[in-house]
Amino acid sequence: MARTSTYLNFVGNTEKAFLFYQSVFGGEFMGHIARFSEMPAKEGAPVLSVQEKNLVMHVALPITGGHLLMGTDAPESMGFKVNFGNNVYINLEPDTRTEAKRLFDALSKDGKIEAPLQDMFWGAYYGALKDQFGVQWMVHCTSKE
Repeated sequence: MARTSTYLNFVGNTEKAFLFYQSVFGGEFMGHIARFSEMPAKEGAPVLSVQEKNLVMHVALPITGGHLLMGTDAPESMGFKVNFGNNVYINLEPDTRTEAKRLFDALSKDGKIEAPLQDMFWGAYYGALKDQFGVQWMVHCTSKE
């Protein structure tokens, strides 16, 4: 089923923030708290310190009304710089790759693609962009169709 969620970027305190949100909303995380240490090494990518490898790569917590709150730490060593305004993404999860591509292409028109829409190591068809108005979007599709 298609859904929309909110994705938050933090500077090293995602786990603390999400433990707080969990205490407020209750419930369990979807899956486990994924760490940057789980990310496959990529040629030319910066080498992460032990501390950075322990940072949160992805966490998801269902909150009220079926909304999904997700988050990550955004290490500067990986090219991220969290500022007010770039710490929130609207995450779209369409039912099909066709719809994912349509949404991605439409939203990126006259905007800036941050991560091209492509198959990712975690099994999703994923891309990120900033639209022409500066709003940040992620498109994440788990369907193979």
